[in-house]
Amino acid sequence: MIEDIEKEQPDETSEETGEEAPVDASDEAAAEEEAEAADSAVEDSADKADDEVAAEDATEAPGEEVAERTPEEEATELKDRLLRALADVENTRRRADRDLDEMRRYGASNFAKDLLNVCDNLGRALASTPDDIETHDESFQTLVAGVEMVEKELLAAFEKHGIKKIDSVGEMFNHDFHQAMYEVEDTGRPAGTIVEVLQPGYIMRDRLLRPAMVAVAKGDSDGPPEDIEPIDTTA
Repeated sequence: MIEDIEKEQPDETSEETGEEAPVDASDEAAAEEEAEAADSAVEDSADKADDEVAAEDATEAPGEEVAERTPEEEATELKDRLLRALADVENTRRRADRDLDEMRRYGASNFAKDLLNVCDNLGRALASTPDDIETHDESFQTLVAGVEMVEKELLAAFEKHGIKKIDSVGEMFNHDFHQAMYEVEDTGRPAGTIVEVLQPGYIMRDRLLRPAMVAVAKGDSDGPPEDIEPIDTTA
């Protein structure tokens, strides 16, 4: 009985020492085979990708050969592109010159329109002065003379920039220059003749700034004459 206990004690001591059990050689071989299989799979996928790229290159090769052009064809295409570019540049230059010329000629049209009312007020002030101005005192005569000078200078500035007043009385009505406000009967003049100007009109070179408000003679013809050429009214 005592001998059996002594035989069991060495086994317990060996377990307590914590020594590892020897690794089986078959497990190491299996691990090496798995690593080799993984490496082989990576190589196969890389080879497959290379084959796909080569196949695409082989497919595109015939098309590239067909797309090749002769030097004469390339020169013709380059010449055509050059001519198109030169045409675009020339069109742009002409458009810029036209816009610049239009800006120089009509750039002040909006400012001129605002000054027309000032000119109208000066004209109304002079129209309201009495005919016998010589009988009034000198200060009043000086005031009227000053207003006349201001109106004259303003009209001269208008003239310098191509702005002219439309002379309408006695002329035939033209819808491009005039705006009819009413008709006057028994004027003794042909139908459509302008007999009175309520507000003067102005043109800037060949563009209308403001139509003249007029009264026309009434007659058998209800419409304005059609023998007058139209004018650009887009100022």
